[in-house]
Amino acid sequence: MAEAEQRLLMLIDDEPAQSRLISALAAREGWRTLVIDEAEKAIATLGTRQGMQLSAIILDQWVPGDQACELIAELKERRPALPILMLTASTSPLLAVEAMRAGATDYLVKPVAPERLMQALRNATTREAPTDELMPLTEKMHAKLDFDAMVGTAPPFRDALAKAAKAARGHGNVLIEGESGTGKEMLVRAMHGASPRAKAPFRMIHIGGVPTSSLESVLFGHEKGAFAGAFDRQVGALQNCDGGTLVLDEIDRLSTDLQDRLAEALKNGSVRPIGAKHSFKVDVRIISASNLPLADLVATGHFNGELLELLSRTSITLPPLRERNRDVGALTRYFLHQIGQQPGLRPLGITSDALKLLGAFDWPGNVRQLQAVLFRAAVFCEGDALTAEDFPQLREIVGESEPTTTNGPIRESAGVMLYTPDGNLRPLEEIEADVIRLAIGHYRGRMTEVARRLGIGRSTLYRKLSDLGIDNAA
Repeated sequence: MAEAEQRLLMLIDDEPAQSRLISALAAREGWRTLVIDEAEKAIATLGTRQGMQLSAIILDQWVPGDQACELIAELKERRPALPILMLTASTSPLLAVEAMRAGATDYLVKPVAPERLMQALRNATTREAPTDELMPLTEKMHAKLDFDAMVGTAPPFRDALAKAAKAARGHGNVLIEGESGTGKEMLVRAMHGASPRAKAPFRMIHIGGVPTSSLESVLFGHEKGAFAGAFDRQVGALQNCDGGTLVLDEIDRLSTDLQDRLAEALKNGSVRPIGAKHSFKVDVRIISASNLPLADLVATGHFNGELLELLSRTSITLPPLRERNRDVGALTRYFLHQIGQQPGLRPLGITSDALKLLGAFDWPGNVRQLQAVLFRAAVFCEGDALTAEDFPQLREIVGESEPTTTNGPIRESAGVMLYTPDGNLRPLEEIEADVIRLAIGHYRGRMTEVARRLGIGRSTLYRKLSDLGIDNAA
């Protein structure tokens, strides 16, 4: 009973069809849904016995933006700890910005994909989430779908990108592994955009968001009357993507029966819909993604070894952000550059103390979590640059500890910026000039000491000062 009380959702929505859909999807995650069709009723319900049992609210934005934000603010004032998710038909980030300023925890764009809704509910109520500030957002900002948008210099990351770029030019199946939030979906889309099948059919299926009972039909299709409820013929994704690319996200969640059937289809190059008397030849490229190492699942008997071999003609592993911590600075500037171009927001800088704080966290939600944290901070920032004070909950978690990576302490935030606001490296001449200025200031103009510490002769130092146009009193 206690668990049921913790899983009660209030849905403020006046559309019966959508209310039934969201209630059904929420039920798959163990939620009971209380549907309210008016704002006044919703506010009144907060004070009832049911209202005190609520764990989250989903608000469908069917009223003008300002009124929706006023409702969010009032709900938040009455129940400050209650997560509020905004459901909107607008793809503009402007409403999301205003809703978050009013107190919304997250936002979803209609028509809402099942996996996005369920992930939003998980994010909003997971007990492990330390604070709202560090929660990932469900909807992501639109980004360029090419390899140039994949920011980072860490060798394992660059190796993964190089392998992906080479594989993109071919037609073989690709397996991308990596923790949630490492950028697998973005890499998939970059590969598709660079592939010879870029203009051919493309579809992405999030296996975790499709009911197990429906997944076989989604993949393979079915004939009319093949089973109860099959009122019409349905072409499956494998056949629909003939000549193109099918992306199977969370392939590790595929049932063993479907693993066997998919392996057979890929091996034979043919698909047989449920209830069909014959098969159809298909030429489809499979790009699959997994949060878990599939080889480990094969070893424990939870994944089909033959299917793994068929899916991984090229195998790519994206490292977690904690293993490429030195990229946090470049990613931060890249995301802030993107965020500053969104409606309702403005370009922001970031101070070295804030960069040091971000670099000290291990980012269990990886790149996606970093982006969400920066977006929230930018929404509420009143100055021209983000400072450590804009991340109060992160400061509480990290404390005053020295930021470290697997290779030792981070030093980028010492005063020399390596990247331009769009995430690209600055010219070497500019970086060298900043290093010399930093050394002159650090050693208080003692040029012999500056030259010694930089490992160059005094004459070389003075020549560089002249070439770079640096005043030796810098």
